[in-house]
Amino acid sequence: MVSFKKPNLDSFQERIHIATLFVTFCFLLLITRLVWLQLVSHGKYALLAESNRIALVPAPANRGLLIDRNGIVIGRNYSALTLDVNAEELKGNVDELIDELSQIVLISPRDRRNFKRSLEDSRKMGTFPLRSMLTESETARFMANRYRFPGVEIRARSFREYPYNELASHLIGYIGRASKRDIERMQVEIDNSKAGDPDALQTSFLPGIQYVGKIGIEQSYETVLRGTPGYDEVEITAGGKPVRTLASSPSVPGKNVVLSVDIKLQYLVEQLYGNFRGAFVAIEPETGDILAFVSKPNFNPNDFVEGIDSVTWKELNDSPQKPLYNRPLKGIYPPGSTYKPFMALAALETKKRTPAQTISDPGYFEFGNHTFRDDKKGGHGLVDMQKSIVESCDTYYYLLARDMGVNLMHDFL
Repeated sequence: MVSFKKPNLDSFQERIHIATLFVTFCFLLLITRLVWLQLVSHGKYALLAESNRIALVPAPANRGLLIDRNGIVIGRNYSALTLDVNAEELKGNVDELIDELSQIVLISPRDRRNFKRSLEDSRKMGTFPLRSMLTESETARFMANRYRFPGVEIRARSFREYPYNELASHLIGYIGRASKRDIERMQVEIDNSKAGDPDALQTSFLPGIQYVGKIGIEQSYETVLRGTPGYDEVEITAGGKPVRTLASSPSVPGKNVVLSVDIKLQYLVEQLYGNFRGAFVAIEPETGDILAFVSKPNFNPNDFVEGIDSVTWKELNDSPQKPLYNRPLKGIYPPGSTYKPFMALAALETKKRTPAQTISDPGYFEFGNHTFRDDKKGGHGLVDMQKSIVESCDTYYYLLARDMGVNLMHDFL
């Protein structure tokens, strides 16, 4: 006869209780996570969702002109044809596309690197130049094969040009593609900008700033010259395809910078230097305006705008003449006779000399076991302060330096 064991109701109730607690705990975890996502982290994820839905397509601003004191343009923009690729219409491998295009148009490794970097920085939204400044023959060859490359077209873009080439190159400087360091520096500028400043740089502008000043006036007046980039807010699908333009912010051109330099005087001085090395700065005494700023030898800033080639860079960098060295700013030279008027002023202030007080100049000055010669054999005779400056009498200032002493000269000058 079959017997049935009476079930243990207490054990069954205990298992139900444990299961209920487990399910309740799981629901509490889900509710806690839901509260965290919907309330605490709502702003963060809403921003991420919006950034996935909306892309900013940059519109670079035209750079301001550089103009000399007489209205002559020494730094300008010009339009040239470029081979542009619409990133949104790219299909297949990018390198394969570039390889096919390079059979029609010359594309250097530098062009390839710059284009791929632009694609990565822009999330593959917008149109980017693959090759700049196309020749007529290259343009004709591509147009004959255009049907093979959907999304690739020829457009006119703005480029920087220095029409006088090497002239005043150390003064003007040049622009170049914005590097990682340049972007970091601009980010610091954004962080330090004042709230509510309409001219302050904004994060949304950074993709539109593709070129920045590297040295010279181009670098010193970068914030004035670069203008304000614009952008289009484009709604995109999950696959990155544009749907519609939600809003547009037009670019604002940079301001022109008028210099005190006279480019004709600059040209004259550089011609007089010829192949000699040296530094020359012409200053207007009444205003302090810089009329000419010469460093010889110099270089062609146009070579740097789109990235200098390795051969030219090696020639400039390895040259014993050091054409990249800015001699007026970085060179260390003896002050020579330009020091004498300041010594005369120090003598008057410290009462070591009066304007009418004279010395007898035999044409030399002896100090210790050394004889210092004057520039004029036989000396300048009786010399007062005015004559010492007019005729640049060395002996007068040898004696003055001895009477003043090193400490007094140091404290005054």
